[in-house]
Amino acid sequence: MPTLYTQADKNVRSTWILITVFLVFIIGLGYIFSLSLNEPAILWVAVIFSSGMSFVSYWFSDKIALAISRAHEIKHEENPELFHIVENLCITAGLPTPKIYIIDEPAINAFATGRDAKHAVVAVTRGAVEQLNKNEMEGVIAHELSHIGNRDILLATVIVVLVGFVSLLSHWFLRFSFFGGRRGGRDREGGQIGAILSIVGIILAILSPLAAILIQLAISRKREFLADADGALLTRYPEGLASALEKIVADPIRLSVANDATAHLYIANPFKKKRFSTLFMTHPPIEERVRILRGMSV
Repeated sequence: MPTLYTQADKNVRSTWILITVFLVFIIGLGYIFSLSLNEPAILWVAVIFSSGMSFVSYWFSDKIALAISRAHEIKHEENPELFHIVENLCITAGLPTPKIYIIDEPAINAFATGRDAKHAVVAVTRGAVEQLNKNEMEGVIAHELSHIGNRDILLATVIVVLVGFVSLLSHWFLRFSFFGGRRGGRDREGGQIGAILSIVGIILAILSPLAAILIQLAISRKREFLADADGALLTRYPEGLASALEKIVADPIRLSVANDATAHLYIANPFKKKRFSTLFMTHPPIEERVRILRGMSV
């Protein structure tokens, strides 16, 4: 059975494996292009670029995730009650107090981000602040602090950048090959570039919609159950989180700032099961989570 400590070690290993795979993928892509076009400089560009992206994903992915979510930091005087909840739970958990951000959205949701406990952030929506009572908010915050404690946030936040970048690559290759082809095949080399970019673009276009599956494989749904259990033990009141999850699932409002790259960060699926989101669910069913939490109270 996973524990806080074994899960933390596993997540750190998974993060470095993911970054390594990304490096190999981009460098391999550069190698194929450099051979096909007989341009060694392309390989060097791929090496430098992939190294830079890996650096950014580790050190700045939390800031990128917060920017995508349009979250802004608040101070103690703006919401003393929320700060006291976070501070008290951090003392109990033995964690440094994270920065607190608000997402100005009416939907109920929350997430944690950052590369480690010393650089962590907890973000909650305006809807959560307005609609959750103290016990429910404590349950949500305890859940997110558990993600911080077991370093889920490191893996989850790095994935935001890397998966988003694969999607951008797809659009770039397709656009470049399309406009390159419209120039009329000025020479043989230009036609070769267009053909290669078209093939790569099609492959990436197929892979991009499956980004959520990569997230699901990299971040097991078990992490949500573990964070639920750890959060309930932290507050000693499983009903608080169970009630909060029920309010989240009953809330009809979709979180408009969420996308495929950031959906896995949230405490619950932000898409409200619309369109294709159920095909790529990154969270276990809330009904099952509530049942397990209420079983802990017996």
